[in-house]
This record gives sequence, C-alpha cells and structure tokens, in this order.
Amino acid sequence: MSPEPAPLELDIQRASESSELPDDDSFRRWAGLALRDRPGHELTIRLVDEEESQSLNRDYRHKDSPTNVLSFPADLPPELNIPLLGDLVICAPVVEREAREQHKPLQAHWAHMVIHGCLHLTGYDHIDDDEAETMESLERELLAQLGIADPYLSESP
Repeated sequence: MSPEPAPLELDIQRASESSELPDDDSFRRWAGLALRDRPGHELTIRLVDEEESQSLNRDYRHKDSPTNVLSFPADLPPELNIPLLGDLVICAPVVEREAREQHKPLQAHWAHMVIHGCLHLTGYDHIDDDEAETMESLERELLAQLGIADPYLSESP
C-alpha cells in the first residue's frame, strides 16, 4: 500500500487590518479543494490592504488600482524539483466591497477568490472566451462542492 500524499502546505500571511478575514481552516479547505490534484505542494496566501495590492498590481500588471486577487506562479528551474506552486495576494477591502456590491455572502466570495487564484497558479486563465469558460466552469463545480452558488450569475439587489 502506497503512503498517503502529503497535504497542501499553506503559509497564510495576514498583512491586512480587516476584521472580517476568514480563519486559516477556511483557507486550507478552499485551497485544498482547488489543488486537490496537487497534494504536497506549497502555497502562500498573503492577505493585504489596498495600498499593497495597488502597488503590486501597478508593478506587475501595469494597472494602477487595487485588485481582488493576484497570482504569482513559482518560476523555478525544473531541476530543483521543489513542489512550490507560488503566491496568492488577496486584497481584503476589495473582496469585502465586491461581496457587498454583488450581494454575495462574504465567505462565499472569499472562497471564490481563493479558488480562482489557485486555478491561475495551476495554469488556468480567462484571457480569451474559451479559456474563460473552461476556468469558470471549474470554479462553478468546485464552489458547488462547498454549497456555494454560481458566482457568475448576476443577482438583483
């Protein structure tokens, strides 16, 4: 019998002053679900406020505004053979504002942002329509496993 794969190694960095951040177990559950095919991998989730998010978004994406989630895939030479996936930087105030504006439960939106970011780290993207549909379909499937409604359905206030 082969040994059970190592669980996801998750480093959570809390650099946000928000009082509404999910607990570590929630982040582990959401990231673990999105990365279920990659046991034993390492991931950092950094929770930030708008100033840090805007700075990173400006420096790496040339967009001078804060954003909900940034994904930084690890770019290691293959000979290192380290199971590092990369980093997610999630802006708490943006996630909270989007949840309010979109009339979504805050925890559901957090779950969506973590899953969305993790999928980016594994190579999914939404640059063109076909890629977007593939990625969004997987997001819907994973969120449904958590009992969370389709985040792409617009709700009326």
